[in-house]
Amino acid sequence: MLQGMAAGAGAALGSAFLPGIARGAATPKGAPKRVIFFLQNQGFDPATAIPKGLVENVSLSGVTLPEPVRPLEAIKDKLHIVNGLHGLHTSPSHSAYFGALGGYRGGIGIPARGATIDHIISQQLPETILPHLCIGMDSIENMKSRPTLATLSATGPGQPIFMHSNPNDLYELLFGGISTGDVKQRYEARSKVFNKVERLVSQNGKGVPMGDRGRYELYVDGFREINGLRDRLAGVSDHLKNFAPKYDKKFVNPEFEIDWHDRLLDIGIAALKSGVTNTLTIGSGRGEIFGAWKGLDIEPQGHTLGHMPQPDNEVWVKIRQYNSRMLVKLVEELESMPEDGGTMMDNTLIVYTSNNADKQHTSGANWPFILVGNCGGSVKMGQFTNVKEKRPINALYATLLHAIGAPQDRFNMDQKTAGAYDAKVGPIEELLA
Repeated sequence: MLQGMAAGAGAALGSAFLPGIARGAATPKGAPKRVIFFLQNQGFDPATAIPKGLVENVSLSGVTLPEPVRPLEAIKDKLHIVNGLHGLHTSPSHSAYFGALGGYRGGIGIPARGATIDHIISQQLPETILPHLCIGMDSIENMKSRPTLATLSATGPGQPIFMHSNPNDLYELLFGGISTGDVKQRYEARSKVFNKVERLVSQNGKGVPMGDRGRYELYVDGFREINGLRDRLAGVSDHLKNFAPKYDKKFVNPEFEIDWHDRLLDIGIAALKSGVTNTLTIGSGRGEIFGAWKGLDIEPQGHTLGHMPQPDNEVWVKIRQYNSRMLVKLVEELESMPEDGGTMMDNTLIVYTSNNADKQHTSGANWPFILVGNCGGSVKMGQFTNVKEKRPINALYATLLHAIGAPQDRFNMDQKTAGAYDAKVGPIEELLA
C-alpha cells in the first residue's frame, strides 16, 4: 500500500521519495536568481536554430533567426545561441537520459551516476518551499497511464527526481489548499489519508523485517515530507492565491495533449512567480523517444519523429515553434513581475536544449544550446558563440555554476575523463559577462 501511494502522490517530488524538500519559507533570501531547463527529445539539429552562414562568434543584432525558432525574434536580444559543445562521453543514442543533465554516460535502464546540474543549482540558489520542480510533457495516453516518470534529473547516484505529467495532481498538490469544489475535496481527502498513514506506519514499523526496514522508513519519511510540504504551502495560502492558474475544463477533459502541456507550463510559471520554487525542469517528451503533438496537427509521434530530418521539415518547424512560444511566454510572464528594482526575468536564466544532442541516433558530437536571459547580469545576451575547442556539455554546466555565484571549474568530470574529453579547465569564458 505504501508503495502504491508513493507512486501516485509524492514520488514526483524527489529521489526515491522526497529528500530535502523542507528548505525554508516562501520568500527566498539572498540574490533572487532562478534557472529553468527545457529539454526537447529527439535531438536539436543546429540548422534549426543557427542562422545560415554563422560560423564565427557574432552579435545576433541584424541577424534573422531560422523559421523553427522564429518566435524567438521577439526576445532575440536576450538569447545566446551556443554551438560546438559535445557529449561524446554520455553515449546519447536514443537519449542520454540522466546523462543529458548529468554530463556522464547514460542510456535506457542506466541509473543516474550522480546529481544532475538542475538539482545542484537548486541547492545553491536561495531557499524556497520546493527547491526543484520537474514537469514532463508526453502523449495524453502516456501522461495518464504514467503520471510520474524519472529519466532526466537526479539528486545523486541512483536517486532520480520524478517529473509531474498530470496537471491535475500537480495543481492539487500546490494549490489544493486554496481551491474550491472537487479539487478542494480531493485535496482534503488525500491529506487525511496521508496523515493517517503516517501515524500508522510510524507506530508499527518495528514489526517490519530487518531486510525491509530501510525501505519502510524511507516511505515513512516520505509521507512526513508530503505532509510537511502541504503544511508549508497552507502557511502561505494568502500569497499563493495571487498566482494560482485558473482551473478550467481542459485540466479534466483535455482534447489534445498540448492542453495538458500548456497547463503544466502555467503551473510551472505560477510556482516560479510565487516563489515556491526557483528551479524548474521541463521535459518535452520526458527524456525518452515518445511524445505526441496531435494538437499541432502533427500525426507522426514517438520514435518516428526521431527518424525525420528536422531542417526544412514542416513537422519539426511546428514542434520547435511551439517550444519557442513557450520560451517567450516564460520570459513575458517573468518580465511582468517586479523584482529587485527590475523584473524577475532580469535574474533568470533559461537553458533550452535536447536530451539527444543534435538528433535521435547521435554520437553526441555536437550538442546545441540556447540560453535565454542573463541571470542577474552574469551571462552575455544577444550573441552567437561557436565553441571551437573540444569542450563537453559539462563545461557549460560549470559555466552555469559560475553564473549563479557558485563557481566550479569542472562538473561531474574527473581528471582522467576530462583529459580525454575537455581541452580546458574552467568555464566557457565567451558566455560570461
